[in-house]
Amino acid sequence: MPQDPMDFEWSYWIEWGRERILWLLAGHLLVSQVSRLLVEKYKPWCLMVYGMAACWLLLGIKGFAVILLHATISFAVAQFQLSLLTWLCSLILLSTLRIPAVEEAKRKWYDTENEYYLLLFTVSVRCLFCTSFSLEYCWHGPAQKSSHSFLWMLAYVFYYPTFHNGPLMNFDEFSKQMGRQEAFSLKTNLSILIVGIIRIFFWWCLAELMIHLMYIHALYSSAPPLEAASYWALGGLALAQVLFFYVKYLVLYGVPALLLQMDGLKPPALPRCVSLMHSFTKMWRLVIIAFQMLYIYM
Repeated sequence: MPQDPMDFEWSYWIEWGRERILWLLAGHLLVSQVSRLLVEKYKPWCLMVYGMAACWLLLGIKGFAVILLHATISFAVAQFQLSLLTWLCSLILLSTLRIPAVEEAKRKWYDTENEYYLLLFTVSVRCLFCTSFSLEYCWHGPAQKSSHSFLWMLAYVFYYPTFHNGPLMNFDEFSKQMGRQEAFSLKTNLSILIVGIIRIFFWWCLAELMIHLMYIHALYSSAPPLEAASYWALGGLALAQVLFFYVKYLVLYGVPALLLQMDGLKPPALPRCVSLMHSFTKMWRLVIIAFQMLYIYM
């Protein structure tokens, strides 16, 4: 049975996941576990080097250079320790993604539109991570500046599980947890991995079932069925839309969250089921990436 082709985000990330990203995430997992077993002290730098290599492989030398340039500019501006200046810098860097001449130049770097979109989306998410580092650099006193070095910024920005699509994790949490050395148990990690894979596979099957049977997005893109539907039917469609959104992000955020656990970090909480929420306020904090993606593709 053909699937609903109108949800661009799901189709896009599933295609990239099957082609390359899942393999690169598996490579990150291998590097992480070996470094935790043999050189726990240098784990952040091993993962940083791997993240840089993965970025270079997927986005090319020019894409890698763009992200490194953004991180360098953000770090330089953070030295002034002015939050307002940091925000302005981040907004200016993000706005360069929509300058027509810059867009045209970046498109020429790649053979397909999907590769170009991967660069745009990755740069926009990295901009959020650069902003987090820079703001916390501004807020902390001189005694804490040693843990806010440029090397730590690179380890944070090029951390691969959250590289393309999040979820967001602020720099202080990342650096404290990544620098913490704890007992390593291969057996415990293996059980976490197996249970996590089973859960993500269940969520993925559910999402695929919804997108092959319900055609929610196709209905929303066609005016006649919506005009003919009753208010109850429209309400059901709206509920189905947000429920699919919830299941989709259980998969898209569940994979990096599992790798965070395997690295000894505490991942951000996964999205809550919208049917159990009495207020939509918390939902906005969970969908910031989705709205950023919408901004890019408009």
